[in-house]
Amino acid sequence: MSLSGRLRASFVTGLLLVAPLAVTVFVLQFVFVRTTGLLDPLVRATRLTNYTGNVQVVAQLLAALSIAAAITLLGYLASRRLGERLFGGFERAVRLVPLVRTVYFGVRQVSESLAQRSAGYDAVVLVEFPREGVYAVGFVTNEAPRAARRATNEDLHTVFLPNSPNPTAGTLALVPAADVHEVDMSVRRGLRLLVTTGLSVDDVDELPAEVVD
Repeated sequence: MSLSGRLRASFVTGLLLVAPLAVTVFVLQFVFVRTTGLLDPLVRATRLTNYTGNVQVVAQLLAALSIAAAITLLGYLASRRLGERLFGGFERAVRLVPLVRTVYFGVRQVSESLAQRSAGYDAVVLVEFPREGVYAVGFVTNEAPRAARRATNEDLHTVFLPNSPNPTAGTLALVPAADVHEVDMSVRRGLRLLVTTGLSVDDVDELPAEVVD
């Protein structure tokens, strides 16, 4: 290999090593700046710097811990009977305001679906999508609604086809049971396969015979 070729290969190798670190530092810096920007008003309102020797970082840390403790306490109260009554009354009041209820319950449904997504999946499957001969990884969420089964006169399953590497978005498809190929893989491994864009493909223990052929 010529000198220029070696230099080019060394530069590419170094770039591959530095790029992930640079992106990580950039993301962490962005998150830190945005987080501290949100905490500063609370620090000023509570005058936490008076208790931390005017050290701003410590005051921000105390503010973050206070918010985390408040959220934890709120979650605990919501799980108790009194909390259920209080929050139930609050949600009934929210339902009376058209625009507010749309935003509030929309965000709540998204949050709950993200928090319980892996638990809500029944199995990892492969379906032919977006065309025949191409298989997409999906998750069976439930049987299709009765109205859909009556309309098609077929046994359908609701299958969520996540995007990769962001599995929180994707396509919901109603797929005939005969076209759903179950994979011998846990939901956790299926999600890992999607997030890593196939780098953990060795986690696939067994594929349908149609795919292997």
